[in-house]
Amino acid sequence: MSSPLSLVLVAVPTVVLACQAGGWAARRLGQPPVVGEMAAGMLLGPSLLGWLAPTVQHTLLPPAALPYTSVIGNLALLVFLFLVGLELDLRSLRTARCAVAAVAAGSILLPLGLGAGLAVVMYPALAPPGVSRLPFVLFVATALAVTAFPVLARILTDRGLTNTRLGAFALACAATDDALAWCLLIAVTALATAGSPLDALTALALTVTLTAALAAARPLVRRTLARAARTSEDLVTVLLIAGLLLAAATTDRIGVHPAFGAFLFGATVPRRLPAVERSAARLQGVFVPVLLPLFFVATGLRTDLVHLPAGQWGWAALVLVVGVAGKWAGAAGAARLAGCDRRWSALMGTLMNCRGITEIVVLGIGLQLGVISTNLFTIMVLMAVVTTAATAPLLDRLTRDAPDLTTPAAAAETVTATPATPGATR
Repeated sequence: MSSPLSLVLVAVPTVVLACQAGGWAARRLGQPPVVGEMAAGMLLGPSLLGWLAPTVQHTLLPPAALPYTSVIGNLALLVFLFLVGLELDLRSLRTARCAVAAVAAGSILLPLGLGAGLAVVMYPALAPPGVSRLPFVLFVATALAVTAFPVLARILTDRGLTNTRLGAFALACAATDDALAWCLLIAVTALATAGSPLDALTALALTVTLTAALAAARPLVRRTLARAARTSEDLVTVLLIAGLLLAAATTDRIGVHPAFGAFLFGATVPRRLPAVERSAARLQGVFVPVLLPLFFVATGLRTDLVHLPAGQWGWAALVLVVGVAGKWAGAAGAARLAGCDRRWSALMGTLMNCRGITEIVVLGIGLQLGVISTNLFTIMVLMAVVTTAATAPLLDRLTRDAPDLTTPAAAAETVTATPATPGATR
């Protein structure tokens, strides 16, 4: 019998090379790499390789290796979410203008309402056995309200739009959207894992306390990291990894998913220290391209399009329609009410529909907690891939012959939310 190490030594290069190939193909098609990596993860699973050549799949991805690769992938996910939190400029949430606040609220509230209505209808057919209606409805509603700030930032950066009027406005909206969605997800996760409403409130209160403690400790963290940087930048990297893992362990003990701890730690780490940014770039250079694909494959192995019951493809179409319509109408409608023109409003609706890895993370949490079924997970992963892949070409079409939207001169006139760690955006 092969040792776990020998199995992992085959599985890891298989996954990394497949996802790199998928990312390369995505870039050639004008897509962010995460689209190709998500697709590669699905193709290595039962949706293609496991269906066409199950023996080959078991050779390249031995079932006995999957628990180990899953742990490695989840550790990489924690680092990625730390980087997402680090690049989220919290100042944009304090200084958001009325139009930004309106678009962010619209792109959250309408999808929540439509998602909740859809979830009520889906509950008898797609909810896992034993899951009560309220956690299921709240989770599906929250999942349909997510926007992927990192992927959106990557799309805008690739097109040179980050520092334009359009890019600054869209990133401020996405940052606000992401912050609200994570808050909602913390509440839903606490409710799903708690034994009673009192337990859920306790978990929420402890999470708020942890957030406040991390914010209060920011000056101390800054001094500690600055002192460590004078000794060795390796020490800064070690401290960042230790901090994000301890924060993740804390939220795990609280009863909230470890991903939230890593994200919160990243959001509260001082962003303007050169040593921190260099260490973050080093983490991104190893964990994101090499180890995070293991998370995508773990997702792909749970996504089975081939064996999705024929009667549930109608649900898949309905989820896609509701997901797109809720985000588009919510963001575009709010932009119009705030006085934006039609093209600008359409762009907001399009950009807020970008879901990417943030949606995959959210769905993975739901599946791990048992709040959603495997079939609904497959349906919503498909929705995430389609909406993410559609963002870039629609953006190109809407900004064609519109130089007023892509001029950098106006960027200084609005809020900015440019990424602090460009390498983390996917």
